[in-house]
Amino acid sequence: MPETGKWQVRWQSAARSARSATRAAVRSAQTAVATTQQVWHATPRHTQQTWRLTAVSAATGLAVAIVAVAASGPWDSGQRTAERAEAAAMDGASGEHHAPDSRPAPSAPPVLPALGGRAPGAAGRGAAPAPTDAGLADALEPLLKDPALGPLRTASVLDVAAGREVFGEGQGKAATPASTVKLATAVAALSALGPDHRIDTTVVLAGKKRIVLVGGGDPTLTARAPRHGAEEQPANLRTLADATARALKKRHLTKISLGYDTSAYSGPVQHPIGPNENIAPVTALMTDEARLDDSDHGTAPRDADPARTAAGTFADLLHDRGITVDGDPGGAKASKKPDRIAAVHSLPLSALVERMLTHSDNDIAEALARQTALATRQPASFAGAGKAVRTALQREHLPLSGAVFEDGSGLDRDDKVTAALLSRLLLHASSPDHPALRPVVTGLPVAAFTGTLSNRYRGQSAGAGAVRAKTGTLTGVNTLAGTVVDADGRLLAFSFMTTGTTDPQGAQTALDKLASAVANCGCR
Repeated sequence: MPETGKWQVRWQSAARSARSATRAAVRSAQTAVATTQQVWHATPRHTQQTWRLTAVSAATGLAVAIVAVAASGPWDSGQRTAERAEAAAMDGASGEHHAPDSRPAPSAPPVLPALGGRAPGAAGRGAAPAPTDAGLADALEPLLKDPALGPLRTASVLDVAAGREVFGEGQGKAATPASTVKLATAVAALSALGPDHRIDTTVVLAGKKRIVLVGGGDPTLTARAPRHGAEEQPANLRTLADATARALKKRHLTKISLGYDTSAYSGPVQHPIGPNENIAPVTALMTDEARLDDSDHGTAPRDADPARTAAGTFADLLHDRGITVDGDPGGAKASKKPDRIAAVHSLPLSALVERMLTHSDNDIAEALARQTALATRQPASFAGAGKAVRTALQREHLPLSGAVFEDGSGLDRDDKVTAALLSRLLLHASSPDHPALRPVVTGLPVAAFTGTLSNRYRGQSAGAGAVRAKTGTLTGVNTLAGTVVDADGRLLAFSFMTTGTTDPQGAQTALDKLASAVANCGCR
């Protein structure tokens, strides 16, 4: 049949053209990836955090996407069906209580648009079409009426490129933030100390045959064997014992007494909620967040006296290295000008902030609040840390009306912030004018993939993989604050808060729908 022959010829020609286009796309993608990798490996880690959200990475992601489109199709409502199915099948844990996960806190995927958001190929910062106030109101106001939300429900959405609010409802009302208060803790710590700051744990001489282990407040100090293949390792008590034993043997000391100093922090060590698997006693000396199991994040039984246990472990490690510790370690105070013989240093503050936000780590949050207090010459206590966080945010000219900071983690129900403050914190951290705050953005969990959002957004194709947000959950309190690139390629910062909920799962789903609506919205 002649017509059939012509159809076959046309089909084969189209197929050849498609294969040719795909090969060209592959070559372009490979060239872009190779160039980006060369630049990437030559760049310092802190700069890499910013570049993960730059236009160079966006261009690379676009080239790779061309190949993926040819291979994966078909498309459905702006997202590949295969990609959506994969996102819906992801495993993880919901809310603040997530399953143990040994993976490091992820940084922003390199295919996201640059901060300040513009559509690929557009010219100038913020060139993607901006959503209108009325358009966002049409999309969000019906969702804010969801009965699963509590009687108090507030919202704020900001256009990052323009630096202005494009939607608000009750955004000036202070409410309990739960763990989203960690955004305030992160911004305060980074602005006061800088992303490269590290927390020291040291050993000093305190007499001819006495040493003191001095805690600096690093909750990630570990006594476990180093993890193989990890890009960065936390400070290790074993490393400190190695250095201490060498220093003592050089002084011909093989028998000493050991004290431990926790005076860097003051005030009560117990959080106002009391003993709880969500947080250890807050002390300047602990190992592995005082966990009594082998977990490294999430809930776990905790040691009641982390400092004493850490000192006892250190004594055992010294014994293994040929140093005898006479008697049990006891509390001590190092001199003001100590003779330091060994030290280990925490991961940089940027990495601690990322881990805190990704896994909603309460122990790191309280430590960073106290480090902020030390930097601003406030007492390193719950009260002093709260005052220091407020002072640091005031210096950044952030809106603090009604804000109350009773702790750094958000476990205290007396904490109060507004939706306007949460969205402004994210706007501030997203600004090219504040590169030191970038870990606040790169540490946010990715919807349906990482951290406390790993088991949320299933079936929400617009939000899965696109929403990056900090969660907050207490009994009757649900919050969500983060960033998203909308359907037009515009970067938006958002915060949604509700109090008085009776259905935690329903409230979480309602908040997730709000963020997904922003992701799916051109809203003009």
